[in-house]
Amino acid sequence: MPPHSLTFPQTDDFVLAHARVPLCLTTAGALPPAGEGLGACDLLIQGGRITAMGAPGTLGSTAPVMDCDQGIVLPRLVDLHTHLDKGHIWSRRSNPDGTHGGARVSVMEDRAANWNGDDVRARMDFALRCAYAHGTSAVRTHIDSLGKQAAISWPVFAEMREAWKGRVDLQAVALFPIDYALDDEPMFRQLVAQVAHYGGVMGGMTYLGAVDERCHRALARLFEAAAANGLDLDFHVDETDESEARTLAAIADMVLATGFAGRVVAGHCCALALAPDAEREDTIKRVADAGLSVVSLPICNMYLMGRTAHRTPRWRGVTTVHEFAAAGVSVSVASDNTRDPFYAYGDLDLLEVYRESVRILQLDHTGPDWLRLVASTPAAVMGLPDHGRLQAGLPADLIVLRARSFNEMNARPQNDRAVLVKGRPIDTTPPDYRELDPWVGAP
Repeated sequence: MPPHSLTFPQTDDFVLAHARVPLCLTTAGALPPAGEGLGACDLLIQGGRITAMGAPGTLGSTAPVMDCDQGIVLPRLVDLHTHLDKGHIWSRRSNPDGTHGGARVSVMEDRAANWNGDDVRARMDFALRCAYAHGTSAVRTHIDSLGKQAAISWPVFAEMREAWKGRVDLQAVALFPIDYALDDEPMFRQLVAQVAHYGGVMGGMTYLGAVDERCHRALARLFEAAAANGLDLDFHVDETDESEARTLAAIADMVLATGFAGRVVAGHCCALALAPDAEREDTIKRVADAGLSVVSLPICNMYLMGRTAHRTPRWRGVTTVHEFAAAGVSVSVASDNTRDPFYAYGDLDLLEVYRESVRILQLDHTGPDWLRLVASTPAAVMGLPDHGRLQAGLPADLIVLRARSFNEMNARPQNDRAVLVKGRPIDTTPPDYRELDPWVGAP
């Protein structure tokens, strides 16, 4: 049985009564205010979908009732930036010093030694079972795509996408240093064809140093290839505390110069927080003008950035989320890495990610609408209009909490949550780490 205290009717038709829903995630119309941007609401569930929403006691249904007792009801959440192919290798290959450089070396060594199809498949499936149990409906994963690894990992991703259809929607991004577009033209052309074949997204890690002519040529090549094949773009951008890292503005300028029609996502963007005020404001304006979407990875970057042995970290390592939102830029937060050299912890639990983002980014006194960061905003970026919202006609893919306010929701891990998929509760027990022992070894 699910480890929560909520008992649902054993029928496909029922009412979730006396719930509280985030007003920023619903178009249900006028609902009685319940404080903190929440509205009091009944939801009628029929045949796996939400068929009506309204103020408590107004739906007129004779269906069985599950009383939420003022608990919050959320849509299942959307994780815009993960690394399912790296996940859960910590027992096998940890990070020697906790730094970004140490993580890169450890992952390269582990990838060369261990990432065959069976290994990647087992770890991806384990990670998806974690995400599913916690209430995630869609995941975009970056796939290490250098050399022979692309031919191993992309078919495995396609298997996972098919196997998880109807439970978790999956998208994938090809991940490689952007120099690859210049240094190995035959392999790059092959990779572009492979990404197009699997319906993926082009990506790339941008320079961590100064933007030079070679960086511009690499970006131009990536935009050209994406446009020619009808692909979107999703970059790792300026994930560093190096003051000269400024590729975010270069990406925005490339969109404006080329009129690129696809979606462009910029992940991390850490260095922008360290830029001089005038330069930062100018970059944010260019990002807004170009229509870029930004995704911040607060937990992972707080773990990696500013790390020096025997010294307390001096900064949080996150980008300018408040400023982007104020400028009208689409901004999300996401999980990033899970139990690998880039982040030793995590479980693909977006409620945890949101809760920690509230603390790290100080979202708590700046308005009630921040839940969009893990719900409707990343769903829109991924082109998934049925995800991340509460609305009559949408699937009844829901997270039901005992917490009655955002303060209660953010104060505890919400381990007693219920998760509904197409209107029915699922087992919310995450898989046992011992399942991974044959692949990564016991701790």
